[in-house]
Amino acid sequence: QVQLVESGGGLVEAGGSLRLSCAASGRTFSRCAMGWFRKAPGKEREFVAAISRSGGVTDYADSVKGRFTISRDNAKNSVYLQMNSLKPEDTAVYYCAAKPTPWDTRTFALSEYDYWGQGTQVIVSS
Repeated sequence: QVQLVESGGGLVEAGGSLRLSCAASGRTFSRCAMGWFRKAPGKEREFVAAISRSGGVTDYADSVKGRFTISRDNAKNSVYLQMNSLKPEDTAVYYCAAKPTPWDTRTFALSEYDYWGQGTQVIVSS
């Protein structure tokens, strides 16, 4: 079992930055691939970024490439999402998710994740 708690959301002006954090409980964090997803009002939950167990493989949605950076610190059981050059269309509830896996060379699709946090709200004003 992995419990996830997101933090760092808030209100920011367009062009600004936020850093989201996701703290995981349990001793299995280093064996989990991690992902960030978001859900905007009236839209489906969508993929934002993902990172493999050791951090050697990352993946990003086209809409955030070059602006967002995912990272992790296995010693701190945490994964982060640095968001720069924020746009109003980035407004959403952001969720982190965990997927226990024996593989360290891949990331996973939304439907494959086993554990989810409660989310943190990000609002980008124009």
